[in-house]
Amino acid sequence: MAGYGAADELTQDVFVRAWEKLDTFRGDSQFGTWLYRLAINAIVERRRSAARRSMIETHDEGMALDLKGVAPIDGVAAMDLRAAVDRLPEGARQVFLLHDVEGYKHREIGKLLGIAAGTSKGQLHRARMMLRGALRGLDESS
Repeated sequence: MAGYGAADELTQDVFVRAWEKLDTFRGDSQFGTWLYRLAINAIVERRRSAARRSMIETHDEGMALDLKGVAPIDGVAAMDLRAAVDRLPEGARQVFLLHDVEGYKHREIGKLLGIAAGTSKGQLHRARMMLRGALRGLDESS
């Protein structure tokens, strides 16, 4: 979500929600505070759904790997890496892609996947060890 169009859309969404939920305003706080909280909740919800959509689209596209900034590798090695990532257990694959490919922090991954940050760290370690072993095995067989 970027640009003025997205901001306009989000602003409209906040005011529609405010109109729909106006009867829930009890007057315990100032109206501006209530509206601000409503806006923050809308923004957080939009970001979560965008992150989920991105994760689902990435998963549906075969967990596309973005290897910018990585030393050039030949096509065979790239296919080996992709195949090794595809063979990871679901949780380890999701955490690996979100952390090492997409750049999310463990806290953010925990919120996205509904797991503890420590679990995310453990899954990432597991994924890296499995990938290292799988790629080392491929290297030895060449």
